[in-house]
Amino acid sequence: MKSFWKLGLIAILGLVITSFFVFSPFLIAQQAPSFPGQSQSVSGYTQLFQQAMSFILARYVDEPDPQKLFEGAMKGMLEALQDPFSAYLTESDFRGLTDTTQGEFGGVGLFINKMALSQIKPDWPETQYYVEIVSPIDDTPAHRAGILAGDYITAIDGESVKTMEMDEVLRRLRGRPGTNVRVTILRHQSVSFDVTLTRAIIEVPSVRFQMLDNIGYMRIMQFTSHAPERVEEALKNIQNRNPKALIIDLRSNPGGLLNAVVQIADFFFTSGNIVSTRSRNPRENQSFDATQGYEFPQNIPIVVLIDKGSASASEILAGALKDRNRAYLVGETTYGKGSVQQVIPFSRTGFRLTTARYFTPAGISIDKTGVKPNQEIKEPDLNEAERESFRKLMDSRRIESLVSQNKNPTTSQIESWIVRLQNDGYRLDRRWIRRLIQNEVNRVNNVSPSSIDLDFDIVLAQTLELLKKGEIPPR
Repeated sequence: MKSFWKLGLIAILGLVITSFFVFSPFLIAQQAPSFPGQSQSVSGYTQLFQQAMSFILARYVDEPDPQKLFEGAMKGMLEALQDPFSAYLTESDFRGLTDTTQGEFGGVGLFINKMALSQIKPDWPETQYYVEIVSPIDDTPAHRAGILAGDYITAIDGESVKTMEMDEVLRRLRGRPGTNVRVTILRHQSVSFDVTLTRAIIEVPSVRFQMLDNIGYMRIMQFTSHAPERVEEALKNIQNRNPKALIIDLRSNPGGLLNAVVQIADFFFTSGNIVSTRSRNPRENQSFDATQGYEFPQNIPIVVLIDKGSASASEILAGALKDRNRAYLVGETTYGKGSVQQVIPFSRTGFRLTTARYFTPAGISIDKTGVKPNQEIKEPDLNEAERESFRKLMDSRRIESLVSQNKNPTTSQIESWIVRLQNDGYRLDRRWIRRLIQNEVNRVNNVSPSSIDLDFDIVLAQTLELLKKGEIPPR
């Protein structure tokens, strides 16, 4: 009997304890107003938030840090918008934003994108958990190592990035110049390999140009504050050489400043619309039009090269030149970053918020759709056998071994290496093997790759051929 009463007493106590945990939230609810419905004013939500934060600060079992509560609330609120370009900015985020627009920062030289954890859905593909490489920056460790737009970072120093927030990814990639970081790259959805990058001070270049026979070639890497003057210098230099055509290369250009791209587009028009922005409030809509000033000759045809790494400001320039029949676009559809962000500072932190979308002169929104080329020319994908050979070649570290024995191979030595590797069963086209060898030579010697490699760059090579044959339609 005693044991029976003991069991009954334990059961009753259990019910009492359970009841406390189940019903205690209602005690809290009685001290605050009921949750406002959708029909109520914003002030109701604001009041509820203030009361919740005050209750947490006063009643949480340990004394909480108000700054951490505030930052957590800001992150959650902005992530709830499900917009990857609206986000809370930490102190390091703010420094990165300033460094990039001013043209210099420390790191490995990658423009990247990663969905916030709250935006990741169970049914999304595996790549959504990874860090997407929008584009590498020219003349940087990542560029010299052969990392490409469209690659993914799956791990940093052996640790998966799946659960890392963007701020943590940036912190791990950046560091003291001269130190190394190992990134695991996923390419073509199935080829995974490690690349060791030596951090450096990253200076963001903006423009390069040269003549390819009688065709002018100008590559715009990013729309920094100095880009307009550099582009004007390049255009005038090319114009003085009487070119038959001009190629503007916007591939892997992640964008930059709106006023910079508007000034650059102005070099090709004397009037008319370049781009417009539309927000929820019509009074905040803006239109950016061309003005009188220097204009590149209208009788010189222009071809613009674009790819999936062309984003934001580069899409504005490509869209304006296409819509107004000033240029012929070649390549593949651009990234589709057609939204406008405002940065709201809180002393050393703050947030960025999408407030409008860009529209091309034809009234087309490029957000999430991108700018389509007039003629599609894509870098051919590797087939399954080639992917397997690529993976085995990277895992074997054969190329690293060859270059470590001869850091400055001649052209004939590289060709003999290619033949040897192909004979050993690596079924890759010679241009791919040559490119991998050259990437390793550049990485080991810390030198920048040539801006033009017609043996590997199929898109540029084919575009030049079309121009020389007169097969690009006049605009």
